[in-house]
Amino acid sequence: MTFNSLLSFAGALFSSVLAFLVLYRDRHSFVHRIFVLGMVALGIEALLNGLSFQALSIPEVIRWQNLRFVATGLLAGIWLLFSLTYGRANYKEIVAKWQWAVITGFIFPLILISIFGKFFFIIESASGVSSGWLLRLGWSGYLFYLFFLITAVLILMNLERTIRASTGTMRWQIKFMVLGIGGIFAFRIYSGSQTLLFSSVNSGLEIFNVWSLILAIVLILIGLKRMRVLNAEIYLSQTFLYNSFMVLIIGIYLLMVGFLAKVIRHFSSSHNIPLEAFLIFLALLGLALVLLSDQVRQRMKEFISHNLRRPQYDYRQKWREFTKRTTFLVETKALCSVVAKMLSETFGVSSVTIWLFDENKEGLAFGGSTVFSEAQAQDLKITGEGAANLISAMRQHQMPVDFKHSENSWGAEFKKLNNDYFREARIRYCAPLIAGERLLGLMTLNDRITKNSFSVEDLELLKTIADQTASRLLSIKLSEQLRQAKEMEAFQRMSAFFVHDLKNLASKLSLTVQNLPIHFDNPEFRNDMLGTISQSLGRINGMCSRLSSLSQKPELKRMESDVNELVKITLSGLDGCLRTPLLRDLRPIPKLLLDAQQIQKVLTNLILNANEAIENSGQIRISTMPKDGWVCISVQDTGCGMSREFIEHSLFRPFQTTKKQGMGIGLYQSKMIVEAHQGRIEVESEEGKGTTFRVMLPINK
Repeated sequence: MTFNSLLSFAGALFSSVLAFLVLYRDRHSFVHRIFVLGMVALGIEALLNGLSFQALSIPEVIRWQNLRFVATGLLAGIWLLFSLTYGRANYKEIVAKWQWAVITGFIFPLILISIFGKFFFIIESASGVSSGWLLRLGWSGYLFYLFFLITAVLILMNLERTIRASTGTMRWQIKFMVLGIGGIFAFRIYSGSQTLLFSSVNSGLEIFNVWSLILAIVLILIGLKRMRVLNAEIYLSQTFLYNSFMVLIIGIYLLMVGFLAKVIRHFSSSHNIPLEAFLIFLALLGLALVLLSDQVRQRMKEFISHNLRRPQYDYRQKWREFTKRTTFLVETKALCSVVAKMLSETFGVSSVTIWLFDENKEGLAFGGSTVFSEAQAQDLKITGEGAANLISAMRQHQMPVDFKHSENSWGAEFKKLNNDYFREARIRYCAPLIAGERLLGLMTLNDRITKNSFSVEDLELLKTIADQTASRLLSIKLSEQLRQAKEMEAFQRMSAFFVHDLKNLASKLSLTVQNLPIHFDNPEFRNDMLGTISQSLGRINGMCSRLSSLSQKPELKRMESDVNELVKITLSGLDGCLRTPLLRDLRPIPKLLLDAQQIQKVLTNLILNANEAIENSGQIRISTMPKDGWVCISVQDTGCGMSREFIEHSLFRPFQTTKKQGMGIGLYQSKMIVEAHQGRIEVESEEGKGTTFRVMLPINK
């Protein structure tokens, strides 16, 4: 048995053991099952390669290689599916979008192997056995490798996308898993590009793939140690990755290999192109790994800051980034989560948590974190004695505190007294969130990934971000208090309205009850008494009906109606109530299916509003006309009008009115009625010149 065979069999064994281990940890997880299928396919491929290395003739090599390519063909679809599901909480949506790519990844390679298998190799050109073999590719095999190369690029793109979307502890947990699987397909891109370049399958490249598998298994085992299961919760957008760093690296590599091959063929044929291409590949792969390393990126920032004498941070850029990320956030939890992620990326810290001061409990409540979920934060007992002591200590400090190396040694002493709490909550640095001399919360950060302490410049930037965050938190808090105050004001105004009417009704009924013993025998008094009671009950029921209508969609009882007749009936009911004669312009219009009683409420409200808006010399005009598939009912007055600001921000909202004695209920209810008819209300107004309301109702077809 040759060394290449032993190595291949070892790779197959390690793949099987790893697959069993992952399946044992969670056999019900979809991601785990896909990973197991992928490792089994890689193991079978390695096993068949080992058998090929033991073959004694070219036909035997071709037979094992034909079987091996069946397993290789399955790799494309399986690992593409894994790259779309690993680490993604919304993987079902993403897989649905990529479903045809995944299906093609399974079917197309198998078609090339099975249906067009006789064109896979050029058997007459095959050579070698003992020291290695070389199998020339036919057109089917060439397409197979080209498709596999494209699929490998897609897999690397998806894995890169996953690790770029992760931050803090999540990135620390999944990094080695992504590097292990990504390494397999990065090496496959190298070997596949060499196979396409020379149009032949080389045994030397196949043993190289086995080596990459074994190295990848080691990295994956490290990743499994960091993260017990493969499930994670990273949400990615549905847009395609258009700025992939991995695509840039692969493109540069392929261009350099092609250029190298052309140069060597032009000058000499004695050079070892695969070896030189491999060295180029290793250099580019090493560059990619370096640039993806959090530690290296952090050290590069520090090196530039110390040796090139420039500020470590561009404060204008950080301010723009903070403003861009937080401007449109109106919820406290969303703001805390975004700021925690920004701090993690800026300072290279895996654990960042924002705690909000709970004034009621004199403790800390969870705001957002890069490492803790809300449920995990509750288990930290953050409202206990440790939190109270931390709040008390931070009230005295405006600047962030390093509890490991603190001035006057008070920070280290404080940490020593609360060591269990600090270890559990992962706290080394703490910055108070203070706005207007008011403590709103705390930012806590763990050690850097590089274990380097924060510099003075780091602490100043942390202070700046903490101040801006406190300002945004206070703004959100004050906005919420203002909203609650407005709601309370509206409730009080509404209550005053109803209490006033109820007091008037109570006075009426009280006077009636007082006169009842004296005038009971008078039939005329009894009739007036019954009328007063009936009228009072009607007004009480009307007030209750108006109040309930604010929160309910009106129920319509539609029937075919003549809008012009509804206008006439409404106006006849208002005879003697208007300050000025009302002008009419009722043109012929089609009948509509509508609730006549509800539309009458709208017309009555609009006409009475117009009547209150005009002076004694003013004018009210009502008109109807058909207009572009709508029936338009217009109520126009020459009254005081409304400001543009009131129309844009307050009109049609409950409890918003320009009338001294109004409650702002009528127009809100009218809008609900018209919209229930699938119509709309339009308004034009100018202060001092008057207002026009147009009720647009659709013509039934």
